[in-house]
Amino acid sequence: MDIAGIWAPLLGGLVLLSGGGEMLVRGAVGLAARLSVSPLVIGVTVVGIGTSTPELVTSVQAGLIGSPGIAYGNIVGSNIANILLILGVSALLWPMAVDRATLRRDGAAMAAGTMVFALAAVLLPMPRWSGVILVVLLAAYLIWTIRSGTEGGALVEAPQEDPAPVWRVAALTLAGLVLVVAGGAFLVDAAVMLAQGLGVSEAVIGLTIVAVGTSLPELVTSVMAALRRQADVAFGNILGSNLFNLLGIGGVTAMMAPGAVPGEIVLRDLPVMLAATALVLVLAWIGARLSRADGAVLLAGYAGFLALTVMAGT
Repeated sequence: MDIAGIWAPLLGGLVLLSGGGEMLVRGAVGLAARLSVSPLVIGVTVVGIGTSTPELVTSVQAGLIGSPGIAYGNIVGSNIANILLILGVSALLWPMAVDRATLRRDGAAMAAGTMVFALAAVLLPMPRWSGVILVVLLAAYLIWTIRSGTEGGALVEAPQEDPAPVWRVAALTLAGLVLVVAGGAFLVDAAVMLAQGLGVSEAVIGLTIVAVGTSLPELVTSVMAALRRQADVAFGNILGSNLFNLLGIGGVTAMMAPGAVPGEIVLRDLPVMLAATALVLVLAWIGARLSRADGAVLLAGYAGFLALTVMAGT
């Protein structure tokens, strides 16, 4: 294994992710202000879906080459990482206030999407028609979210002095998105090379290395948003990303490469995803925020999940 050849994409990916994450958050908040919508809506749609692009490419490619363990392991593993790792790190760095209206609408939607995907994975061999249903449900949710506009979060006031035009903040958002996706791609490639060199199995690669690697754009974006005290963007990013992973990526993967979700993922990892979703929603609802203590609980849960996955040696 060429260790030297792995360092270049690793370092390059980190540089692109850090710079792109800062640009994406600044652009997203500015876009929300100038379009007179809440940062949550931008976080759920533009940021959440955009940062899920690596998962989409990875899972579809894995499905097309006949690797369902990587395809669906990436989806489930990314959602677990989004909740336990990314929200855990973000809350640990800066406690995140969460509006209860957000939880009633978008948190409930994420919970429902998680249940729908889990039922489809357990009861169906993921035929093409089930993928169509998942994609239609995602489209309906996005239309509902955009139409609801200002619900679920306070508006951001646009700067009064010399505000940048919409096209400029939109370009900043797009540039940041391109950088984080490119950075994530570099890191995933390096991580997969490393895992293969160590002889780790396909399911473990999908659930851990690939899942965490493709979630790096979400990690950087949410951490940057938390540090800039934009909790709506950070939390909305995870809600939107998780829903897009389940309904969008799961749906497209089933449409393009129909096939059953591997039994090991159904029996072991889907319950973890369901439990993680329930845990974060309950923690956020109890105090209308995710505190540093909550972040520590989430991170401990992710450490336990990783340990069990690696020990299982699937």
